[in-house]
Amino acid sequence: MTTSEAPKLAKTVGTDHDRPASLDNPRSPRRPKGGNFEKNAWMFMRFSGIALIFLTLGHMTIMLTFDSGVHRIDSAFVAQRWGQPFWQVWDLSMLWLAQLHGGNGVRTVIADYSRKDSTRFWLNVVLAVSMILTVGLGTYAILTFDVNSVG
Repeated sequence: MTTSEAPKLAKTVGTDHDRPASLDNPRSPRRPKGGNFEKNAWMFMRFSGIALIFLTLGHMTIMLTFDSGVHRIDSAFVAQRWGQPFWQVWDLSMLWLAQLHGGNGVRTVIADYSRKDSTRFWLNVVLAVSMILTVGLGTYAILTFDVNSVG
């Protein structure tokens, strides 16, 4: 080795140790295998919880404190309310956020407490099917409610 090759050799030898391990190893703890799903699920729980607080408190305030409270709630009241796009969006937002928020929480409980992979899989399948049915039927009821049939 000549003296002119020594700096080049030093640069190439030192580069492997200067790089962080997460850039070389795809299974490093800094780069999760499944992407950022758990982080995004965690963030969704926080933001959906805040949104649900405002949506449900607004819903309860409107339903319970104005006029004669719960005594005025009947099919005609629901028809009048769901005849307006604003209230459809409000109630759909509550339905979807509550279902996804709760389902995400149950998914976390299933992951924490199920010991066998097969049990975890089937509980998650039952959870997903129940969430799809609940959101689907609720959305169908809100969007297709016939305002003219009541009254």
